[in-house]
Amino acid sequence: MSKHSLAVPAAAAPARAKVPLTRPLRHPRYRSLWCANLVSNLGTWMQTFASAWLVASSSHSATSTTLVQTSTYVPVFLFALFAGVVADGVHRPMFLFFCNAFMAACACAMAGLVAASGGQAPHGLVLALVFCLGCGSAFMWPAWQAAMCSLVEPAEVEAAATLNNLSYNVAAILGPALGGVLFGWVGAGPLFLLNALSFTGLLGVYLAWWRESADRPAQPGACAPFRARLREGLQLAFGCPRYRRILRNVLTVFFSTIAFAGLLPVFVRDVLRMQSSVFGTLMGSLGAGAVVAAFFLPAIRARVDKTRILAGALAVYGAMLVALPFLRSLAALVPLIVCGGMAWSATISTLNAAAQLSFPAAVRARTLAIYLVVMAGGYSAGSLFWGCLADAWGVRAALAAAGACVLVNAAVLATGKGKTPI
Repeated sequence: MSKHSLAVPAAAAPARAKVPLTRPLRHPRYRSLWCANLVSNLGTWMQTFASAWLVASSSHSATSTTLVQTSTYVPVFLFALFAGVVADGVHRPMFLFFCNAFMAACACAMAGLVAASGGQAPHGLVLALVFCLGCGSAFMWPAWQAAMCSLVEPAEVEAAATLNNLSYNVAAILGPALGGVLFGWVGAGPLFLLNALSFTGLLGVYLAWWRESADRPAQPGACAPFRARLREGLQLAFGCPRYRRILRNVLTVFFSTIAFAGLLPVFVRDVLRMQSSVFGTLMGSLGAGAVVAAFFLPAIRARVDKTRILAGALAVYGAMLVALPFLRSLAALVPLIVCGGMAWSATISTLNAAAQLSFPAAVRARTLAIYLVVMAGGYSAGSLFWGCLADAWGVRAALAAAGACVLVNAAVLATGKGKTPI
């Protein structure tokens, strides 16, 4: 592959035309994957809820509870770069099929473990299986993001990123709410089993895609040595000033924002002194806000540049984290977290779309893998850090401190001058 074909595109001026949110769904392959992924996300959120509350309900340590998030994202930090290089050199539908089959098997193993232990599985084994699921995600995510944005037109990538986030957050509303009810009724094991079954639709779509495209050539550059492809991806990603700034923002944003997901079970248990159903309600509130935001973001993007959108969204999310520890009433907490969810949707879709549009398709999985490694590094380090801080200073202080960090990041973005735009 020539160097010319891999040239890094210049940062494009912010698009002013409004792309309707549903426009990417006109592509049949994207539409099928989006629908199947919605069901899979629902299962993932039930599993996330069940594993977090299973550990939190039987442990008095905030650090132990946040290890669920750490176990989820450490594999992405360790393996996503390798996975991105592999994904740029293999048949993606086949690769995605086997990644999702492995994750379904891990979810089945979690259900079997809980059933065999009478509903109270050892924390170490639960975290080990969460780690295995994270390994599946580490290999799946670079190929998934590269494949999904290749199924739509370049002008539709931001809308597709918002739609993907919408799918994730619709499930984030329903999954925890359903999990909160079912956990108290049937326990964690059936929730893990439902997660395993939720992969069925994706496996069917990937299998059909694999068979239809089995005779197509491999990805461009697939015959190049692994080290050469890895080096090429690293040079492109870190040689681009705009992409380096995206990565810096990803690291700082995800390090601070993971405090909400990591500490929410402990906040519900120790500060609110409530049960799993309230944990599910508050988790779902974040998803509800993200769903609402998805319908406003296209219009906002047509009028405001990406950097300002990101700075404003982080300011709202940081304010939510700062205010959260001082509220006890669900009547106040739910609308606050809904506002945070709206900000989170703007944050994640803006960063994801910026990363996806930065490089050509031939190297996209590798460069997106670097994005995912940085994201997972922020998540992993942040969840452990905020857990330790909560054990030392208390959950309320840790949440407020995390919010202050997010606000600082927003201020830096808002006042930055002379830097390449996101």
